Amino acid sequence: QVQVVESGGGLVQSGGSLRLSCTASGPKFSVYSMAWFRQAPGKEREVIGAIHWNNDPTAYADSVKCRFTVSRDAAQNNVYLQMNSLKHENAAVYYCAEKSQPFKWSSSYNTVNAWNFWGQGTQVNVSS
Repeated sequence: QVQVVESGGGLVQSGGSLRLSCTASGPKFSVYSMAWFRQAPGKEREVIGAIHWNNDPTAYADSVKCRFTVSRDAAQNNVYLQMNSLKHENAAVYYCAEKSQPFKWSSSYNTVNAWNFWGQGTQVNVSS
């Protein structure tokens, strides 16, 4: 069982920045990939971006490209989400997800069901 814990959420002004962190831990596992999703009230959970652990490629939803960046510290099993130029509509619960087994990453990273372990989420609010 892999435990996934997010941190860093909070209230930020529109146009501001926020950095979320996520740590995966557990006995005898190796991260294959990690991702960030978000879910706003009344909406489905949607992908923000994902990072492949071995050779470090990243992929992003079109709506956040150039504003959000996913990075990782492979030695610590940490993944980060740097969010810049935040907008009111970016307010949501942000979730971190982990998968230890190889999968069709480039075509599946944006699918909720592709990921095995999830954190509890961290709330991000953006004031206008």
